[in-house]
Amino acid sequence: MKRPELRAALFLCVTALAAIALLSACSVKTVTVNAVGNALAKGGSGWARDDDLELVRDATPFALKTIESLLDESPRHKGLLLAAASGFTEYSYAYVQCEADYVEGRDLAAATAMRTRAGRLYRRALEYGLRGLEVDHPGFREALRSDPGKAVAAVRSKAEVPLLYWTAMAWGAAISLAKENAELAGGLPATEALVRRAIALEEGFGAGALYDFLIAYDGGRPASAGGSVERARTDLEKATALGGGKRAAPLVTFAETVSVGAQDRPEFERLLAHALAIDADRAPEYRLANLVAQKRARWLLSRTDELFIE
Repeated sequence: MKRPELRAALFLCVTALAAIALLSACSVKTVTVNAVGNALAKGGSGWARDDDLELVRDATPFALKTIESLLDESPRHKGLLLAAASGFTEYSYAYVQCEADYVEGRDLAAATAMRTRAGRLYRRALEYGLRGLEVDHPGFREALRSDPGKAVAAVRSKAEVPLLYWTAMAWGAAISLAKENAELAGGLPATEALVRRAIALEEGFGAGALYDFLIAYDGGRPASAGGSVERARTDLEKATALGGGKRAAPLVTFAETVSVGAQDRPEFERLLAHALAIDADRAPEYRLANLVAQKRARWLLSRTDELFIE
């Protein structure tokens, strides 16, 4: 989001909160909240085009808390629930979990605290995602835990693909930070079911982002646990093809997950160099995501000697 766009979005947030505070008639308040909620829920594309990671980092918490305030008034607003699920997941990854990795070498205590916070934010995002899916599918979360395949088969609309994706992303990220939490980890099959259903409904969603998830899912588990490097390579090929080679994330994910696991240093360096060579301005709709991925690529390259045993 360019600075004028960001100022406009923040003004909308402030105006929304003021309007909610002043309105007393429940029906009028609900209409107003829903109208503002619709506007905020559709505002993500502007943020995605921003070229200033720090600006977005500083602005995001206010926007997220505004969304939560609106949800207090309209708890079944699917657009706001999606915005909360995606917003908390993206913020936690880019500005909490990754930052924990970056500071760990000089401040382990701070990194540990940040990862704990990231886990809480992911679980908050997961709750919003599940709530969003339950608007049209009551009892969805319980069905998902008991029979993931049957539960997701009930989701038949492409319009729900974003909720499927962000719920899976939040859940998978939360599991990655709390592998010792058996209850949370027990949801791993559900995350795959959510993504597989999303692929069945709209394979090209997010220009291949669904396959980014599968790269980590397939490539990050040992074969004994159902993982497969071969499937992860196919996932990378599909993510790259669907994204037209404009997204850095699948390259970074594969390098960090598969290349490091296989101790393939030449592949690791080649993929990260490719990721860094992507012009973030070539595809403005992916600019912010590319800058986040490229920041991680540079950090990974700085640790090459630590990650690979000669």
